Amino acid sequence: MSETARSVPDASAPAPDPGRWKALVFIALAQLMVVLDATIVNIALPSAQQDLGISDGNRQWVVTAYALAFGGLLLFGGRIADLWGRKRTFVLGLAGFAAASALGGAATNEAMMFGSRALQGVFGALLAPAALSLLAVMFTDAKERAKAFGIYGAIAGGGGAVGLILGGFLTEYLDWRWTFFVNIPFAVVAAAGAWFVIREPEGSRNRSPLDIPGVILSTLGLVALVYGFTRAESEGWSDSVTIGMFVGSAVLLAAFVFVEARVEAPLLPLRVLTERNRGGVYLSLGLAIIGMFGLFLFLTYYLQIVKSYSPVKTGFAFLPMIVGMIVGSTQIGTRLMTRVAPRLLMGPGFLVAAVGMLLLTQLEIDSSYAALLLPAMLLLGLGMGTAFMPAMSLATQGVEPRDSGVASAMVNTSQQVGGAIGTALLNTIAASATTSYIADHIRSATSPAQQQVVQLEGMVQGYTSAIWVAVGILVLAAVIAVTFINAGRPDPAAVTGSGSGEGAEDEVAVPVIAH
Repeated sequence: MSETARSVPDASAPAPDPGRWKALVFIALAQLMVVLDATIVNIALPSAQQDLGISDGNRQWVVTAYALAFGGLLLFGGRIADLWGRKRTFVLGLAGFAAASALGGAATNEAMMFGSRALQGVFGALLAPAALSLLAVMFTDAKERAKAFGIYGAIAGGGGAVGLILGGFLTEYLDWRWTFFVNIPFAVVAAAGAWFVIREPEGSRNRSPLDIPGVILSTLGLVALVYGFTRAESEGWSDSVTIGMFVGSAVLLAAFVFVEARVEAPLLPLRVLTERNRGGVYLSLGLAIIGMFGLFLFLTYYLQIVKSYSPVKTGFAFLPMIVGMIVGSTQIGTRLMTRVAPRLLMGPGFLVAAVGMLLLTQLEIDSSYAALLLPAMLLLGLGMGTAFMPAMSLATQGVEPRDSGVASAMVNTSQQVGGAIGTALLNTIAASATTSYIADHIRSATSPAQQQVVQLEGMVQGYTSAIWVAVGILVLAAVIAVTFINAGRPDPAAVTGSGSGEGAEDEVAVPVIAH
């Protein structure tokens, strides 16, 4: 049975911002910069490590310093956006990210490099939730919202693959430092455009005093969680510090929930989490990101080490996935989002991605790119693009305007934590399977050439073992999306997730809820 809860648009509600589509260009540009940075630096890392004399033991901090600052401060950044104003926070985040990128590009030693990456994470944590919450408060018409989030979703999903192409090109033909400097023109154009074009709706701020205990507990808890998974990848799951980080994270985050339920102005109002549709989005999206890391992580190694692709060729090999993302997000997701319930896009989308991942379990040393990798990446892109777009929209749909920053931050937090878990979990599974395969087969290899083949076969065996787990995780994400998310299709005539006051009392539309 379905219960329809539609309301007549409020005549007093503000008219849509005439500059919202121009604003989308600059918001999308900023999002592309942040997503690019996640993969572009990975391509440049070997060259940067050699130039700066970074040891193998410290190399991980180029990635970890960013991940800890970004993941740990996202909720704080979302709350700052609600408090200071999303436009102001967005521009500040862009300016800081550009300055941190300039510092990274000019780095002369490992300390400068690690510091710049941490600063990028700090300002990224301001920028990312501000960008998504600006979309949430500026695009209130259901059809326009579908188009805007379709574009945003395509960039969020496919930008990482674009980063591989751009990173490979810059590293191979210019210098690794340009993988940092390239952020500066992105940030300058996006900040200038945002400053002149974006008009944030009146009365959508949350001017309550900052919840300092919540900030401290959430930041420390998330940092401990992300670092625990990062350390597990390098030191193992039984390492005492790894276990200590997980225990400490559980205690801190439990204390955070306890505090948030009792303070007058919480950093993360529990109403944002407990609404079943948003909870389902956060959980299924985090799981999907864990699964997707199987693609980026292992295919990059497979193409470069096993197939001997150059960095640029590796980047271009991911193009089919970008095409699939764009088609899934802007053509399938956008066109169907106002016609069908979100779960009917998210569930099948994750399953299509799981089928693409399933194809990759057939990887062998001599697998054909055209016959296996191309269709697998197309299916992965198509499925994730179709699922990401309604997920991004639903995560902020119907939320009180004053909470849109923290609701947006939770989307990024689920992705960031999912990425940390995916990297550690899948790497551990792959390494274990590789070691086991080589131990079982190396004795029969009598020549150096045969031993090299066994080593490569062991690597591929490790990748496919981890990819099987990724398939299961994507199927679980689909099940959660279908069972948890019960929102019906949005009413095209309603103004969704907007309000004209400090709270939600004057919110003028409620999504259709299917029971």
